Amino acid sequence: MQTVKIPVSIDPIRAASSGLRYEGYVPGKQLKRLSELCTGDCSDVVVSLECGVDLQGIVYLRGKAVTELTLLCQRCMTQYTTEVTVDFCFSPCRTEAEIDELPDAYDPIECNEIGEIRLHQLIEDELIVAMPIIPMHEDTDCNLGSKDIVVGEIEPAHEERPNPFAVLEKLKSK
Repeated sequence: MQTVKIPVSIDPIRAASSGLRYEGYVPGKQLKRLSELCTGDCSDVVVSLECGVDLQGIVYLRGKAVTELTLLCQRCMTQYTTEVTVDFCFSPCRTEAEIDELPDAYDPIECNEIGEIRLHQLIEDELIVAMPIIPMHEDTDCNLGSKDIVVGEIEPAHEERPNPFAVLEKLKSK
């Protein structure tokens, strides 16, 4: 299959009835929100996407997106590159009732006014959620990994408090 640019938006019902499959990429320059969270440029996102209808008649979009992000290590404050991979499986829903009836295997997604889903935005959202909360090198790769800083000390409790249920223990033994 030829690697092509993933379309910006698709009609999921039409794509599922045709059984469309996409193998391609989303240019990293078009993912503005993701680029703002990185310290360097976001590389192109490699995407594989399958549209179909399952045995229950549920329309789905199942896929995988992989990219490399340049982030700032919060321990040593140097840049590093990490791979972010997401697997997703969505089903378009129009009402709250459809969302409630949707099996757990699918995440609901809303269509716009003309019945389309913005794929680039969907993939960007998934990658943002999959980013590390606190970006850091591995301990062995980090300049300061072996020199973790400890601020302050935890003082031990001054005295042991008596157990309030000790009285019940005495009653139990009688």
